[in-house]
Amino acid sequence: MKEIISKAFSEHFGIHPTFIVRSPGRINLIGEHTDYNNGYVLPAAIDKAIYSGFSARNDGQIHLYSIDSNQVFVSDIKKMERSGLLWPDYILGVADELIKAGHTVGGFNAVVTGDIPIGAGLSSSAALECSIAFGLNAMFGLGLEKIEMVKTAQKAENNFVGMQCGIMDMFASVMGKKNMAILLNCDTLEYKYFPFELGEYKVLLLDTQVKHSLASSAYNDRRRETAQGLAILQAVYPQVEKLADATVDMMLDAIEDPVILKRCIYVTEENLRILGMVEDLAAGRFDDAGKKMFRTHDGLSKMYEVSCAEADFLVDSVRNDESVAGARMMGGGFGGCTINLVRANAIDGLVARLAPVYKEKFGLELKSYVAVPADGTSLI
Repeated sequence: MKEIISKAFSEHFGIHPTFIVRSPGRINLIGEHTDYNNGYVLPAAIDKAIYSGFSARNDGQIHLYSIDSNQVFVSDIKKMERSGLLWPDYILGVADELIKAGHTVGGFNAVVTGDIPIGAGLSSSAALECSIAFGLNAMFGLGLEKIEMVKTAQKAENNFVGMQCGIMDMFASVMGKKNMAILLNCDTLEYKYFPFELGEYKVLLLDTQVKHSLASSAYNDRRRETAQGLAILQAVYPQVEKLADATVDMMLDAIEDPVILKRCIYVTEENLRILGMVEDLAAGRFDDAGKKMFRTHDGLSKMYEVSCAEADFLVDSVRNDESVAGARMMGGGFGGCTINLVRANAIDGLVARLAPVYKEKFGLELKSYVAVPADGTSLI
């Protein structure tokens, strides 16, 4: 990737990049749509990443090139607007947030590429944003701590891109450690690492090949619905600061709207599952951990309603497979990957069994990836 970036940089800008940054995607073992509800999540950075090369300019312009889409975009550091192409917005948004925070950011060149499957729910957008924050911090000597770069990347997606995501994806991308998962409290940002030890199991991702654009999807609606539910709860139970503080009985008592009620119950139950799964994994109870993954999928599909027919089919297809401890849809929803806890020696056979029936039912090729926990964002 370093050679690919350097070659493209030289061809487009006539110089070699001053900095190259690697920023990984992420998986999330359990804890979906809990981050923006100030709950827990259980992610890990993975061995697929976005790579960005940088050099400074002295004319106040921003020149961007995406190797993967073979597109160029030019902007001005003093007048940044949404591009209409989406991928430049993740870059411009980070620069915009840094400037708004009072940092001195000049013009720059950037070339980006990566091996994260786009639209697969592995947070390629967060990885891109974090790579930009890291690169601009290094190039302009901003002196930012890692957590400041995480928050800058999240603000870029919230404010410039318009997707009201939580902090999990950016946190995992920057703070990940090789062979470690992270238990993150998204309310306090307290976190701890623990060994990513799955015994005879590995994490298999099955890519539905259904692409989503969360910024224009029901994702923001879900955030609005759970915020509305929290406000209703707080009017009756002032001690409730977040949905994780409330019981299902409280929700049944206070929330009349059946849709909002379903959304809130899911979030509260998911928080409990996360803490239970941490205990299961630590004790090597992989069957119990897997059962929680299946329950999470059912909650996401039926209560939070962010799954799709393709993801439901893949999860249902492994429910009774003895080699699979658990499975669920992963990411914001409406497509992307399912995450499966599968015995290592059964992975090839499982994919061989599912691929033809998936192709027959949906007319789509089933792609698969084994996810390996990796270090977070860094200069290379």
